[in-house]
Amino acid sequence: MPDTALAAIHARPTSVLEDCQVIELRQYTLQPQQRDVLINLFDREFIEAQEAQGMRVLGQFRDLDQPDLFVWLRGFATMETRRQALEAFYGGPVWATHRAAANATMIDSSNVLLLRPAWPGADAALPTHARPEPPTQSTQSAPPGIVDATVFSLREPATPALLAFCRHRMTPTLLRGGARQVAWYCTETSANTFPRLPVREGEFVLVVLAVFGNEGALQSLADSGAWARDVAPGLAPWLATTPETHRLQPTARSALHA
Repeated sequence: MPDTALAAIHARPTSVLEDCQVIELRQYTLQPQQRDVLINLFDREFIEAQEAQGMRVLGQFRDLDQPDLFVWLRGFATMETRRQALEAFYGGPVWATHRAAANATMIDSSNVLLLRPAWPGADAALPTHARPEPPTQSTQSAPPGIVDATVFSLREPATPALLAFCRHRMTPTLLRGGARQVAWYCTETSANTFPRLPVREGEFVLVVLAVFGNEGALQSLADSGAWARDVAPGLAPWLATTPETHRLQPTARSALHA
């Protein structure tokens, strides 16, 4: 892809993301057959209640390969505003009313990565959409698209050389392979300002979110071998373990979708 086209994609403004310099990638392992129960509760009760306190609920998803995994993203302007927003929400009436029902669906909610954009504008290409009204029934259809979320565990904090590899090798490979938008995040190393909610500490990650129009487009990239040929060999020296990949289907009220 020409550099000018790639620059244009990265330059697109997004009102939802522009003030989100701190991101939580949250993975909840749920009790069997409880994911839709939590999603219905979340989409109905928790989105506006959280955003009223100054945070942004960026997207919530079903993992297509793990039926008991619920994945979601929320953003904050700074670590201090994160502390204030979380104190207000988790100390407020909406969480008090619904926390027992939410917690009853969960086995573990501690798999949380605290992230920041990997460079200025690294998340600027993500699409955001007007969120539908709260669902009146559980059969409300999901919006289009698949989000491929990959977590790369690193041997050390992301270096300028690695981020240059992201921009000039990894992103173009994803876009040529059918991704519509790509965003990059790395570990936010600040101390957790709200220890009531644990986050994964003592590790360094690089996270990519790639938005595809459908499952077939994502599968076509995998089948092409482009990633294995053009990216994997150059990326390997930075990696501590095998990458962790998720195929994510947006819920009915996810702001992030194709």
